[in-house]
Amino acid sequence: MRTIAVKFGGTSVGNMRRVRLAASSVYKEIKKGNRVAVVVSAMGHTTDALVKSAKKMIEDVDANEMDYVMALGERASARKFAAALRELGAEAVAIDPFDERWPVVTDSTHGMANIDLAETTRRFKRHIAPLLEKKITPVICGFLGMDRHGHVTTIGRGGSDITGFLVGKCLDADEVVIVTDVSGVMTADPNLIVDAQVLKKITVEEMRDLARFGAQVMHPRAMTYKDPNIDAKVLHFKNGDLSSGGTTIVGPKEAEFMGVKLYGKPLAMLTVVGEAMQTTPGILTHTTTPLSRAGINIFGVSIGPRSFSVYVAEDDTKKAIKLLHSVVVRRGHMKSVTGQGRLAMIVAESERFIDTPGSIAKLTLPLLKEKINIVEILSSRTSISFFVDWENRLEAVKLFKRVMKEMGC
Repeated sequence: MRTIAVKFGGTSVGNMRRVRLAASSVYKEIKKGNRVAVVVSAMGHTTDALVKSAKKMIEDVDANEMDYVMALGERASARKFAAALRELGAEAVAIDPFDERWPVVTDSTHGMANIDLAETTRRFKRHIAPLLEKKITPVICGFLGMDRHGHVTTIGRGGSDITGFLVGKCLDADEVVIVTDVSGVMTADPNLIVDAQVLKKITVEEMRDLARFGAQVMHPRAMTYKDPNIDAKVLHFKNGDLSSGGTTIVGPKEAEFMGVKLYGKPLAMLTVVGEAMQTTPGILTHTTTPLSRAGINIFGVSIGPRSFSVYVAEDDTKKAIKLLHSVVVRRGHMKSVTGQGRLAMIVAESERFIDTPGSIAKLTLPLLKEKINIVEILSSRTSISFFVDWENRLEAVKLFKRVMKEMGC
């Protein structure tokens, strides 16, 4: 007997025909003797419609009220799915935040609540696992939580994916299946590349990076709850079979760092000045290739209209400037190279940056108040690198950690 956690996305349950197809795929597993915990999203574009309607009716909807409204889609979806399972002959029950068996406990950060994993795991063991033991299939609302004050919360964009992996983790499932509207993880966006192919396997680390940088298959935060000992895969709802096709997700190899990290040695910023830096093809190749060949690591690169900078270990400054200077004198559009040492690199990382407006402003304001100058900021979707004077590094780290905690990162 296997335990399977399966999450059905909004398109997968977009109408009652698809709900019945999805329920049929679950029933097939039940007939094999497997235990299945189901997670459902709101049907189709229900959530968008609910939000639009709420804003139209209520001039100023507060976050608490909005979470309650947004929860209606998942609550309705869970009831319809459970009913479809019962029509097939399975025992099934819808579990929503107002059920005393509701397992997902969060803080009160409405719109992007943080999950209390310890309490949530305890409640899954106490309330959901016994249902499976009795061969009752729980159909759990994705995307939703309940804080300790009895208020409905939502856990942010991609929340149903998060719930799917959370259910698998808390129940020690054998497998997590994410059912969506694509055949799996593709080698490229099939809307752009007609001969894109389905990958048979992808690592958690690769899946997370694809999701971070635009792939719509899954939200990167969901990978935080992927247990390395639990199988996982992504497949298309049209299969109507949870055992067929799709892409297997393996890993993670190790826990990924999230938080604030200080690089332990001072860096130097080396800057080349000249005209048309942003519009000259090959500008970075000409300068970074000699550094790479010399075994000099580059920690960051920034480019502006009339200059670009590379960050290297301070110990490599003399060698790096010599190599860069040899390039400058050969290239007419480059005029001079200079350097500034004794810089610290502090990296702040969090999946929440993707959906949190003003993350950089929130992180930098305390440094402004303490008169700590930031030499430069480099950022990606989930990672922000700050370069400050070396002597300010410890105070800056302390301030960043405080803000990250306040942001729930």
